[in-house]
Amino acid sequence: MSLIPVDKIRSTAEKAFIQAGVSPSFAAVQADLLIEAELRGHASHGLLRLPRLVARIKAGVADPAATGQQSWRGSAFLSVEGQNGLGPVVAMSALDALCDRVSETGVALSAIRNCNHLGMLAWYARKIAERGKVLIALTTSEALVHPWGGRYAMIGTNPIAIGVPADPQPFVMDMATSQVSMGKLHDYANRGKSIPEGWALDEAGNTTTDAAAATKGSIAPFGGPKGYALGLGFEVLVGVLTASALGTDVEGTLDDDMVCNKGDIFIVMEPASRDFASISAYLDTIRNMPAADPDRPVAIPGDRAGAEYNRCLETGHEPDPEIWRTICALANDTVTEF
Repeated sequence: MSLIPVDKIRSTAEKAFIQAGVSPSFAAVQADLLIEAELRGHASHGLLRLPRLVARIKAGVADPAATGQQSWRGSAFLSVEGQNGLGPVVAMSALDALCDRVSETGVALSAIRNCNHLGMLAWYARKIAERGKVLIALTTSEALVHPWGGRYAMIGTNPIAIGVPADPQPFVMDMATSQVSMGKLHDYANRGKSIPEGWALDEAGNTTTDAAAATKGSIAPFGGPKGYALGLGFEVLVGVLTASALGTDVEGTLDDDMVCNKGDIFIVMEPASRDFASISAYLDTIRNMPAADPDRPVAIPGDRAGAEYNRCLETGHEPDPEIWRTICALANDTVTEF
């Protein structure tokens, strides 16, 4: 299979969701998140996720029509019962409400529970930063990470994303508190690739480079004890604010038939000024500093992914053939190869 135009990938992905009972507008939101992750080089959060989301809709554990039940617990605290809705649909509905409120309060927070997988947090950070707001996003996951010094999974990958307005594009940071995501391990396993030593342990708690074995074991926290501390801190913070499940009780983002019970936190803030020139200049100063390796210029988080995204928009993208065939089947499309 060679490169497929992004418009074709987008229309086929949207059609697969529509065939599963998702409205066209919600299908566009969910597909956009997956495609952006795919094109930015994060296949673990890209098209790989589409067949599972469709399976969850068919199993009745993902409601394709839900936008979440919202209630304000205070002037700046929005509590959301996700009603098993699609993650980006529920989250964007909450973020729209926060963006409306934050002009009055300066800061507004949404605590979401019982909605499906959010996907790549950078997608939300970029969208809110492009509106001229600052975003901090946190979410939890199944227990996939072993504590520092432990041998078995007890903590989620628990990522954080930060979005800050800047020109010509916002600053967006998105990172898990695990060494890698479980989706990346599945992606490596699907491709038959070995993983670097230190990424994960197998089911017996031993170090492994076998991606398939790692998917049955646990992921290492990034940065040793400091990453472990951050991941655990985010877990209890999200859990207490959303009244969601913790640790080994979390389920529903890696299976086809369990209700998703993790929690999500979004904090939107109004900048002190609409003049982002100093932020942009500072980021460019970092980019332009002398590099330790002349062949590898200094970059800001997201720069390389952004370049890959722009390249794919121009040239097309080559999805995993098996995943692409599955998506075409779900869309009732013939498999398109170029």
